[in-house]
Amino acid sequence: MKTLRQFTRNHLLLHLRIPAALTLIAAAVVSAIASFHPDSPNTRLTNDNGANGGYVSDYTLVTGQPYTDDVLTACSQSRGRQNEPSVAVDPRNPQVIVGSSNDYCGVFASDGTFIGLGNVWLGYYRSENGGASFTSSLVPGYQSDTSPYAARSHVRTADSGDPVLAWDNHGRLFAGSESSTNPERPTQTFGDVWVATYENPNGPDGATTDDGKEFVTSVDVARGSAAPNLLGKFHDKTAIEVDRTSGTCDGNVYFAWARFTGNTPNGYNSSIYFVRSTDHGRTFSSPMKLSQTIHDIQFPDISVTGNGHVYVTYRQFADVRGHQFNDAIIYNASSDCGQTFSAPQVVQTFEPYDPIDILASGGTTGECGDFALECQSGYTFMRGGTQVRATADQTDATHDYLYVVYDPSIPGTEVASGTTYGSIVSEDLPDSYHQNVGSQSGIYFFRLDGATGAHTTPVLIDDPQTHGGLQRFPDISVDAGTMHALWWDSRNDPCYDPRRPLGNCADGSTGPSLDVFGASGSTATLTWSPSTRLSDATSNPNWEQFSGRTVPFGGDYLYISSVGPFSYGVWTDWRDVVPGDDPREGDDSDNDGADVHQCRTQNPDGSFGPDTCPWEGGLDQNIYGDTTP
Repeated sequence: MKTLRQFTRNHLLLHLRIPAALTLIAAAVVSAIASFHPDSPNTRLTNDNGANGGYVSDYTLVTGQPYTDDVLTACSQSRGRQNEPSVAVDPRNPQVIVGSSNDYCGVFASDGTFIGLGNVWLGYYRSENGGASFTSSLVPGYQSDTSPYAARSHVRTADSGDPVLAWDNHGRLFAGSESSTNPERPTQTFGDVWVATYENPNGPDGATTDDGKEFVTSVDVARGSAAPNLLGKFHDKTAIEVDRTSGTCDGNVYFAWARFTGNTPNGYNSSIYFVRSTDHGRTFSSPMKLSQTIHDIQFPDISVTGNGHVYVTYRQFADVRGHQFNDAIIYNASSDCGQTFSAPQVVQTFEPYDPIDILASGGTTGECGDFALECQSGYTFMRGGTQVRATADQTDATHDYLYVVYDPSIPGTEVASGTTYGSIVSEDLPDSYHQNVGSQSGIYFFRLDGATGAHTTPVLIDDPQTHGGLQRFPDISVDAGTMHALWWDSRNDPCYDPRRPLGNCADGSTGPSLDVFGASGSTATLTWSPSTRLSDATSNPNWEQFSGRTVPFGGDYLYISSVGPFSYGVWTDWRDVVPGDDPREGDDSDNDGADVHQCRTQNPDGSFGPDTCPWEGGLDQNIYGDTTP
């Protein structure tokens, strides 16, 4: 969510088994697959533009009874920001797809009045036609929610993000989240993590079109400690998975996250924690630390193999303080339904792709923009770093295979940047983590045998060196022998150069540079199809929409979900942003082409007031999706 920049220290700043009704589901899959066409219009999940029905309460979706409030009214026309999407395809009926994101649609009231960050919340976007259209909603329990479902929420936060989604085989959907602000003392952060449960209102035997429709509860699974500026115990970077194997662990819900602890002698420290539920999300076990002596780690992901074994993968950052001299992929294994885990095991080391620069005022940063976030290089770019994502095929009961993707720097593409910008960080430099070296990132894939620790040689799914551009934020889904992957791709960036950040030209200007691509493959051969462009509009990821319109932010991941050969992917998108000028820059404008439409009045002392027209499109960041190869 928005908090990662405070967590990763100055040198990084990042941050199925198909059930018994096989004939019905197979027909649904065939119908949905037939709808896949790479050039078809993308679907907007976040209908906050005054069209397509706006935002509807889950209470109304389930009961048909009318209900609305100030937040839903604002969300229906705010043209606000959404990022860090997730998506999950119902294994009982692939026509049912649910998405989510960090949804800022309620930050501003319907008249443009600033409400506050307490209204950043989890979106709930529902499709019952294979992703052709979505109804937009919010997970109940947000501030100002007085619907009958609000009392079912048992979390203590004012705002939440980092949504993750997973289905069981019985019509239940689980949504995990981290939460931030203390509603009674907004200067403090709680840092809790929680899981919400949605069910079919007619029970497991109800029509599958209603799967995962009714919000039934949300519960905290671990609590942070209230402190200003994230200096307490804060949980973030969530992951969720459910056992769908029809075995002894069937229905177990598994949830993991990174815990960050501030005010330690060396700054922030992070560890991976894990809980499980054996009663469909009503209660969870006590948090279990998986990373043990490994520190400075993030981005857990959970995989369940066909025999019910549970694996948690995550990224280790190089950190000389902890005698971790390599960036690496780590995993822990459980063969008893998540009750106990093995010690952490290193799978693969890599050279990361972690954009970094030096602020004009001094000090390193992972994101550059205007004013306090102006960088010496003159570039404008959103944060981001090497991701590790993994999954398993729950229909394969023979192997403990995990399918892993990650996006490091490609060896041999390193080049001196000529500026303060770089994409490679070295812990060999205790006083300056910045090397002024750029590089090209690509999506690597390998298969890991969790039982033995052996893995195939990592290969590029689609080598960007053959067509230019870089690749970022991969995700992978595997089911019934078919693999699906998607990622951000800048091959259509006319200014691409490994010496510069994504979407930046040599003169410091920015422009449309980012698309989403996908590919599919077979677990039998581990080969991938040629990549396909999924987004039908190339957009500029560097619009300055955050921190008072001073810096870009696109989140930390994309998401894909599949049932057999059918797959659906979602991403953050900027095609609807209205550009503009920032009057605060005056004659000192950096002409980066990243300023968004805003309305400000200059005060007698020369300062400027707040943006008084946030609903006019300057903040119109959205979640789009489409069927994938």
